[in-house]
Amino acid sequence: MDEFTEFDLTAQAALVKAGEVTAQELLNVAIRHAEKTNPQLNAIIRSLHDEARTEARAADKGSVFAGAPFLVKDLYCHMAGIPTTGGSEITKDFVPGHDSELMRRYRAAGLSTFGKTNLCEFGTLATTEPKLFGPTRNPWDTSRSSGGSSGGAGAAVAAGIVPAAHGGDGAGSIRIPASCCGVFGLKPSRGRITLGPYLGDSMGGIVNEHVLSMTVRDSAALLDATRGSMAGDPYTAPPPEQPYTEALKSKPSKLRIAYTTSSLLGTFVDPECVKATIKTAKLCESLGHEVVEASPEVDGETYITYFKRFWAMTATRAITALARTRRVPPDSLAPQVEGFNQYLYDVGSNIRAADYLVDLNWFHGVGRSIAQFLGGFDLWLTPTLGSPPPLLGHFDADTHGGAEVMERLLQFCAFTTFANIAGLPSMSVPLYWSQSGLPVGMQFTGRFNEEDRLFQLASQLEEAQPWSGRRPPIHAAT
Repeated sequence: MDEFTEFDLTAQAALVKAGEVTAQELLNVAIRHAEKTNPQLNAIIRSLHDEARTEARAADKGSVFAGAPFLVKDLYCHMAGIPTTGGSEITKDFVPGHDSELMRRYRAAGLSTFGKTNLCEFGTLATTEPKLFGPTRNPWDTSRSSGGSSGGAGAAVAAGIVPAAHGGDGAGSIRIPASCCGVFGLKPSRGRITLGPYLGDSMGGIVNEHVLSMTVRDSAALLDATRGSMAGDPYTAPPPEQPYTEALKSKPSKLRIAYTTSSLLGTFVDPECVKATIKTAKLCESLGHEVVEASPEVDGETYITYFKRFWAMTATRAITALARTRRVPPDSLAPQVEGFNQYLYDVGSNIRAADYLVDLNWFHGVGRSIAQFLGGFDLWLTPTLGSPPPLLGHFDADTHGGAEVMERLLQFCAFTTFANIAGLPSMSVPLYWSQSGLPVGMQFTGRFNEEDRLFQLASQLEEAQPWSGRRPPIHAAT
C-alpha cells in the first residue's frame, strides 16, 4: 500500500471510484505514513483518526475526492467540536460549535480529515516553532525551518503523508512553506474563498486560504471545490470563466513575463535565489514565453516603515478580540503570548486607529501600482523567498529580540507580502534546489481573478521540469 505515495488526491479518488481501493484503505495508509514520519517532523499536532474513519466509511463515491485523506491547519478552518488552538497557549481550549464554511466544503468534496497541522502562534511568523507544540522540522534537513505559518502542512505534503493539505496565507504563509519544503502552493485572489462565518475581514483583506499540494492539478481541483463567497462577505472574487481543472487541459498562450531578482525593499537576496530566478526566466523563455527584466515601482523604505506598523496589528487584533470575549483587559493577556507576539502587541497597542487607516490606504495605493504594472505583463516572476530555509531558531524573539526578528521576517518575506497587500493570486513553484539540497521556490504573481493562467503555466513547468519524483530524506516511502 505504500505505493500510494505516488498518487495525488485526484488519482486516489479515481481508484476509489473505480473500486480498486476503498477510502478506508487509503486513510489507513495515510495514518501509517503519519505514524512513520511525524515523530521526526512534528507536522501533525492533533490526530483525528476515529473521526476520519467515520467520514471515510460514509464517503460518497460520487463526490470529488471520494473519501481521500486530508489534513487541515489549526487556524481559521474550524471543525465542529474540535479545538482550534491557533498555536497559542491562550487559545488552546477554544472549541468551535460548528464548521467554518471552508471546512463544510472540504467535507462536501469528500475529504476525510484525519489530523490538524502545526503552525506558529497566531500565524504571525515565517516559521513553525510554537511553544505550545514545538517546532515542525523540514523533511529536507531537520535542522531547518519548514516555513510558516503553514509549516506543518508543507512538511506533511513533502514527506508524503498526504498529497495536499489546507493552509492559510496572510503574508506568504502558503507560499513560504511551499518554497521551504519543495511543494506547490497557490494563494488565490482576495475573496476567492470565504473566511466565513467566523471571520469576515482579517487585516485589510490580506488573508486567504487554500492548500499546499504535490501536484498542480490537485490545487486546481481543490479550488474548484471550495471557491465562492458567503452572503455578507466584505470581499468577493468573480467566478472563473471555466473550472480550473478545465483550464489545465490547455497550455497557456504566449505569456509576457516580467522577472525581478533584487528586493524592492532593498533587503539581501541570497545568490542561490537570484540564480534560480534567472534559470526560471530562461526556462519560461524556452517554453515560448516572452521574458523581460522589470519591476513595479515601490517606495521600499516607506513600505518597510508602514509594514512594521501594519503587521504589529495582527497580534494586537488577536489579543484584543480574545480579551473582549473574556471581558478582561488586553494587557492582562499579552504577557501570556510568545515573545514575538508580545513585541507586536507592544508596537500595535501604541498605534492610533487613524494611523492604521491611513497606512492601509497607502498600501491600497501600492496594490494599484502593482496591478498597473501587471497591465503590461501577464505574470511577475521573483524568488519566493529571500533565502533558502533558515535554521530553526532564526526567528526566535526570545534569543534575538522582537525588533531584530521583524527585520529578519522582512528580509525573508521580501517578495511574498505584495500579493497579499494587492489581493492578487500568487504561487510558489518548486523548480530548484540549492547546492546543499534545500528547496528554492519560484514565485509567480498574476492579475486579479486570473488563477487559471497561473495554473496553466505551473502545469507547463511541472511537465518541463517535474518535481514530484524528488523525495526528501524523511519521506513515507523511504
